[in-house]
Amino acid sequence: MDGVHFRVRLEQARLCCLVMVGVRVDGTKELVAVADGERESTDSWAELLRRLRRRGMRAPVVMVGDGALGLWRALPEVFPATCSQRDWVHRVAGVLACLPKACQAGARKALAEIRDAPDRQHAQHAIEAFARDDGAKWPKAVAKVTGDAEALLCFFDFPAEHWPPLKTSNPIESTFSPVRARTRVTKGPGSKAAGLAMAFSCWKQPRTGGGRSTGRTWSRWRAGARFDKGMLVERPDEDEAAGVAA
Repeated sequence: MDGVHFRVRLEQARLCCLVMVGVRVDGTKELVAVADGERESTDSWAELLRRLRRRGMRAPVVMVGDGALGLWRALPEVFPATCSQRDWVHRVAGVLACLPKACQAGARKALAEIRDAPDRQHAQHAIEAFARDDGAKWPKAVAKVTGDAEALLCFFDFPAEHWPPLKTSNPIESTFSPVRARTRVTKGPGSKAAGLAMAFSCWKQPRTGGGRSTGRTWSRWRAGARFDKGMLVERPDEDEAAGVAA
């Protein structure tokens, strides 16, 4: 989920377009919602989520988005069982914005070691190292990672083939790029309805929307298959028996 803001030319107002894209068990991507919101407030996100629930949508397994507080306050009210995953692209940009340019290269490398760690344990060790090395000098930057560590590492709870798409909200960002390009040329849509229609049409273009995500193991994971460090354990009963025998 994410939101994009642009000016409405004829109404002298701004539109906050709230977008939700879903991925089915088989990997098929679906545009779930495009709605007009009051900024990215808690009430706007909560109303959108309630509307989707009334339409029959079940609680998503995991929700991916940036650090917009409105979404993360609304989600547990409507879908309390849904896991939360923060967008790493936005979080890295937020951390680097708190640092002087001379320190950004080292911080970028430290953040990459956390994000691309082989498992949760290594990622947590990398977070501890980042806090130990830079916490005293740049506490605000470090707090953006340590304060949201659980949500930043949520993707480790799922099969490894899904880790890359779960780390970012790129399926939506790739749609926002042509929307922003068009609004720069036209100085904004003529009305809010036109802006929502433009966002919808951009998503439906094959080069920015639709398509498939990785989905081979979702059905196994949801059926209760066991995964260790993101990898499927083919015969968990035999493995456990072998451990007991040893």
